[in-house]
Amino acid sequence: MKKIAAATACVGLALSACAQSPDSISSAYISPLQYQAHTCDQLQQELARINARVAELAGHQKNEATKDAVALGAGLFLFWPALFFMIGGDRAEEFARLKGEIEAVEQSAIQKDCTTVSTQIARQREAAKKRQ
Repeated sequence: MKKIAAATACVGLALSACAQSPDSISSAYISPLQYQAHTCDQLQQELARINARVAELAGHQKNEATKDAVALGAGLFLFWPALFFMIGGDRAEEFARLKGEIEAVEQSAIQKDCTTVSTQIARQREAAKKRQ
């Protein structure tokens, strides 16, 4: 009975250590007040900066999720020390923050009637839905 409980705990720990895919990460709340003084041009520049970091981080996060899935499979079925390779590399927190910043920029753009910025964000969402 103790062996089963220990094995279950190890599997649960291994699964919780897996890096999430970028599409499954929810956005963190970021207050739009920090963008209140921005002009539409500044919001556009801020969105470009955030999008560049999101693209960079999404690639990293996908790689980590893939590596963790491989390590989990190898660890559960072949060689349990492979589970230690799953530690580190997950940047879900930063990714969630960046998604929240995009939402905050969008809210600020809507309030300021910056149609270019809000349209660009809407297009990005549509493209992301098509990729899923």
